[in-house]
Amino acid sequence: MSTIAFLGLGAMGSRMARRLIEGGRTLVVWNRSPQPVAGLAELGARVAASPREAAEAADLVVSIVTDDEAARTVWLEPQAGAAQGLRAGAVAVEMSTVTPAWIAELGAAVKAHGATLVDAPVAGSLPAVEAGQLLVLMGGDAAAAEKVKEALAPLAAGFRHLGRSGRGVRFKLALNHLLGAQVALMAEVLSGLAADGFDEKAAVEALAGVPVVSPAAANYGRQMAAGQGERQFGVDLMAKDLRYALAAGAAKGVEAPIGRAALGVFERASQAGLGEANASSVRKLYP
Repeated sequence: MSTIAFLGLGAMGSRMARRLIEGGRTLVVWNRSPQPVAGLAELGARVAASPREAAEAADLVVSIVTDDEAARTVWLEPQAGAAQGLRAGAVAVEMSTVTPAWIAELGAAVKAHGATLVDAPVAGSLPAVEAGQLLVLMGGDAAAAEKVKEALAPLAAGFRHLGRSGRGVRFKLALNHLLGAQVALMAEVLSGLAADGFDEKAAVEALAGVPVVSPAAANYGRQMAAGQGERQFGVDLMAKDLRYALAAGAAKGVEAPIGRAALGVFERASQAGLGEANASSVRKLYP
């Protein structure tokens, strides 16, 4: 199988890269800070000095970073950006949760280098990565999406091709719009029950047993009731995704009062010093 360039080794990216190596894939990796690189090199990954160098060695180039700004630097930095190193016929894969506008910009740059872009963000948190149970949401050329599916198979329980370029990230933003609203509401609901004397752990289990509560909401509720601090999906990242989702909707004239309210909760949590904490920590905003 051809070499995969993997750019961005944060909490998600480092685990994804490790699982790909363990799944028999050949990787060349790059990360802005050196700490995550060492462990992957010990597993057999080649380490590149820049995104461009990594892309030059690969037929499939994957990026998973924080936001539009970080992705633009990785791909389009004039001398060291990955787009400069793309081979003709290569597939560029943007797995970051970014905006459809960035995907359109990146797609044009990738095409200018004779390559094809697939946007392929994932649904699932750190435990899902480690178990190979992600859902990959793809937008773009169908034949290129099939190549992505084959190359990244060790990561996922499922791949869903949603249509034209940008549809993968747009759907991912919709998912996190829904998730953010549920997490914020769960914190509010548990606060109300606690004020009436309910035991929060027992209340969450009772809520989890009724159809109106999603498994994701129940999971975050359990984290809130337990005071769990382990970071799986940070407050600042949730706020970023909600901002992107609301902006994408606003561009089409869609109102989102519930999304705006949820964003306000996560922004308050960030201002309270919880930006790097798990999203469940919004429960701390309430008595």
